[in-house]
Amino acid sequence: MHRVLPWSGLLPHALYRAEQVRALDRVAIEELGIPGGVLMERAGRAALEILRETWPGARDLTVLCGTGNNGGDGYVIARLALAAGLAVRVVQMGDPARLKGDAKASHDAYVEAGGETGPPQALPHRTHVLVDALLGTGLERDVEGDWAALIHAANGHAAPVLAVDIPSGLHANTGRVLGVAAQAEVTVTFIGLKQGMFTGRGPDCCGRVLFNGLEVPALVYGTQIPSARRLDWTKQSHLLRPRRRSAHKGEFGHLLVVGGSPGFSGAARMAGESAARSGAGLVSLATAPEHAALLSVARPELMCHGVASAADLEPLLERADVVAVGPGLGRSPWAADLWGRVLESGLPLVVDADALNLLAEQPGSREQWVLTPHPGEAARLLGSTVAEVQRDRFSAVAALRQQYGGIAVLKGAGTLVAAPGATPPAVCTDGNPGMASGGMGDVLTGLIGGLIAQGLGLRDAAETGVCLHSAAADRVALQGERGLLASDLFSEIRTLVNP
Repeated sequence: MHRVLPWSGLLPHALYRAEQVRALDRVAIEELGIPGGVLMERAGRAALEILRETWPGARDLTVLCGTGNNGGDGYVIARLALAAGLAVRVVQMGDPARLKGDAKASHDAYVEAGGETGPPQALPHRTHVLVDALLGTGLERDVEGDWAALIHAANGHAAPVLAVDIPSGLHANTGRVLGVAAQAEVTVTFIGLKQGMFTGRGPDCCGRVLFNGLEVPALVYGTQIPSARRLDWTKQSHLLRPRRRSAHKGEFGHLLVVGGSPGFSGAARMAGESAARSGAGLVSLATAPEHAALLSVARPELMCHGVASAADLEPLLERADVVAVGPGLGRSPWAADLWGRVLESGLPLVVDADALNLLAEQPGSREQWVLTPHPGEAARLLGSTVAEVQRDRFSAVAALRQQYGGIAVLKGAGTLVAAPGATPPAVCTDGNPGMASGGMGDVLTGLIGGLIAQGLGLRDAAETGVCLHSAAADRVALQGERGLLASDLFSEIRTLVNP
């Protein structure tokens, strides 16, 4: 069993849809002959072990059981806890007559051991831990009625919640909440990681995620192609190798940042400084004329140029290897003029902020760009709404990739990266709520552009940049998430790009 901290590199990197995990379970039972009851026993034992390690002082458990296999796991936990001398109460939701197979056997074993079950009345005022074993990964419709009321009661209770396999009410494939979902402090999940746990509302509901493969042999996993890949900085950092002692700046590329309309110089500066901190050899800024001198003073390593029109971009584009366009660009005629010339350049692009809004007005497709929308920008690009994007972020990033080509990065909790070909989308599991502040997207744009300038392919640069950005924010957040500024990341970025 792997016991790990949240989003640690020890978690598997393969992610699956709920139906795929059920298929893995079925192969283990039907083809390898591992009885379902044995897997259920292992799941309950693993969950109780994690519970006792996480809350060693817990002496009183309340286990909320449904009528499916998730409830069966709960009954195993209850029986083993009873045998260990803990005070246990089970709240049975739904008609217990609906329990069947391994779940019924687990229920019966608990009762035979002297355990009792009660109806879903008010939760006990005093209990040390609530175990959520109500609803599993097969849920497709909103939780309603008494089920919803019980989940609300659990979320409002003083005791922490341990979710078994997945928090009840969380959609395993999309990460959306189906009406109401349990808010777990810890989730222990089995057989395969479910992709919805790591994006959208998944991180909110799951808390700390721990994984146990229930001793399922590795060959079982060969029967399913993962639906997504989990990314973190520990996986991506190997792409940044130490430099030769004789290296010079010309080997690490020249990024041009185009943005910074009047009054918005900070966005362009942050993108440029981020690219420089990533290791780009040269960084130029093309910005509104009134900003150039000020930006040169603030960060003299950036070559700042005032551009009054697209014609002023010509010599800058000739020297650049890649262009990051959009930070602070605005949507004025000046911005549209620059955007049009950048599109004509044929250079690899990182497209963000108002450049995405200009693209939404006149859609086009190409392979040599990275698009980095937040949900609002993604909604405009797709002609939908933020709610629709967030309802199924995997579908949204796939649609962005299909409609616009290149690499699509859908920002937010559990940032997604979709690339061409058969490669499954990637989910970054680094990051924290402190990143919900102005300028973070500009820093990411500069990172991705700087990594492309240094020779990484567009997909590698996007995936590495997303993880680097989030890992730097996690290091800064050790001092607190509230008040975290985008510019706080620069020193940590420099540390991380020198592994």
